[in-house]
Amino acid sequence: MVFRRALIPLVCFALLGYFGYHLLVGDNGLESQARLQSQVNALEGELKGLKSVRGRLDRDVTLMRADKLDPDMLDERARAVLNFSHPNEIVMMEKRGTLKPKP
Repeated sequence: MVFRRALIPLVCFALLGYFGYHLLVGDNGLESQARLQSQVNALEGELKGLKSVRGRLDRDVTLMRADKLDPDMLDERARAVLNFSHPNEIVMMEKRGTLKPKP
């Protein structure tokens, strides 16, 4: 008799515990939502950096187009690719990663 009286509340508490557990740690629960939000924030930062790189590349491509050819950009790229310099210029060589930026 006592068991019959307690059966409905026990089932309700069990269901409440089941759904509460999955609310917190389930596949679509609060913990997974927080983890996904941190991934979204990291990927948005990466996207922002990639957009700035793309903007610089687009600007460089625009400067290299035949109808808007910038002589300074052409000279800079030719020197970098061909490793040339003018006879009256002084070239200073350095090892990569040895110079530290000044604060």
